[in-house]
Amino acid sequence: MNDKELAQDLLATEKQVISAYSTGITETSCMNLRNTLVDNFKNVQEVQFKVFDTMRQKGWYATKDAPDAEVQQVKNESNQMSSTLR
Repeated sequence: MNDKELAQDLLATEKQVISAYSTGITETSCMNLRNTLVDNFKNVQEVQFKVFDTMRQKGWYATKDAPDAEVQQVKNESNQMSSTLR
């Protein structure tokens, strides 16, 4: 297994772990457990981003920057949705 394949496997695994933590966070009624899951989620998310960013820098994960206007539009829509739900 070469470095690129290893990184791809690690990224896929981190995404699965993040998904599992997210499910656990939203489905637990025990605040102590929820706090532990949230802490673990944050740590795993940081690792996932480091793997992703390393892959992006090496050209192993192609990304495309969105135009600023589109980013702002999505941010505005997200904020509106969040305000509506509160």
